[in-house]
Amino acid sequence: MLSFLAFAAASVAVDYAKPANWLCLPGRNDACSTPLPVTPLLPNGYGPPTTRTPAKNPPLDCFYVYPTVSNDDAANSGLASGGGEETAAARAQIARFASACRIYAPAYRQMTVRTVTLAGLGRDVGGPARVAYGDVAGAFHAYLARENHGRRFVLIGHSQGSLMLQLLIAREIDGQPLARQLALAIIPGFDVLVPQGKLVGGTFKSIPLCSKPGETGCVMSWSSYREHNVPPDGAMFGFANQPGMTVGCVNPGRVGASGWIPLDSLWNTRLGAAVPGGPIDWSSTGPPPSTFLSTAGLVSARCVNDGPRGYLSIRTNADPGDARTDRIGGEVGMMGFFLPGWGMHLNDLAAPEDDLVAIVARLGAATPRPAALAR
Repeated sequence: MLSFLAFAAASVAVDYAKPANWLCLPGRNDACSTPLPVTPLLPNGYGPPTTRTPAKNPPLDCFYVYPTVSNDDAANSGLASGGGEETAAARAQIARFASACRIYAPAYRQMTVRTVTLAGLGRDVGGPARVAYGDVAGAFHAYLARENHGRRFVLIGHSQGSLMLQLLIAREIDGQPLARQLALAIIPGFDVLVPQGKLVGGTFKSIPLCSKPGETGCVMSWSSYREHNVPPDGAMFGFANQPGMTVGCVNPGRVGASGWIPLDSLWNTRLGAAVPGGPIDWSSTGPPPSTFLSTAGLVSARCVNDGPRGYLSIRTNADPGDARTDRIGGEVGMMGFFLPGWGMHLNDLAAPEDDLVAIVARLGAATPRPAALAR
């Protein structure tokens, strides 16, 4: 049996002064700086592809931690995989933000798919979690020491990446002077707990859930579920297992909204995950001309909090006269069935991604622009 604690004790710190240990850094050609071709999916077919190039000297930094992608056999991944899963995640989830912020994305020895599966079965994975968090914290410290220069930053993650950033916020930022530099945390796909009816007091002591547009120094978090699919008791996401607590939900389409809000989305048409009902025909006019499609209002979302349950309910705005698909995916499949307690986990970020880029861009526009900093 693998000794997780022994593995953690034997871990050697990663040197994040070396650019090779970062997936993305400003000023170089990598997954976050290469313009990402995106095709608008319109009601009458596909629009002309567009790209967004990295902003020059944006006022905000974005520190990104990618989700569980490694299929390595060990408890923790290596810093880079032969299959390029980390790079693919960065392209899909954070590259679009380069138009609004400087992106710092460390490679880290994350808990592998194997380890996360063991965690879902109730196994103790504290050792691998400490290895992963040690890397993320080390990278963040290196960023602060070498790159930050007092700039405000946005933390962005998903799934395991959001867990790592939760730990980072709780240990390094919450209640600390550094909190003044936290412009925003966007950490969907791992539950942030709050007392029922409150915005703060569970996972974080003093950093609240965002409650109104333009608010800074707060957290945006949600776990996505298809409309009419309620998180079951004990669900992996969207169900608080502590008495008196619920799972925080901030609507990424409009912060503070309680009703249905249309979302601006970025879909990866080659994600490769199984979809309920079979593969998606994105448009009746033909197959997608690019890997990524953007849609405005194809789906809508609303936050639901009901006792211990808190989640983002998502529905497709089907229209018989619309050439666009009436279906989207996001569920997690395993051994021939979809995991009911995971919701639409795979598309937590994709469903509102362009909304989130716009939020960061607006925060940047309201932030005093620093002088250009030499790397």
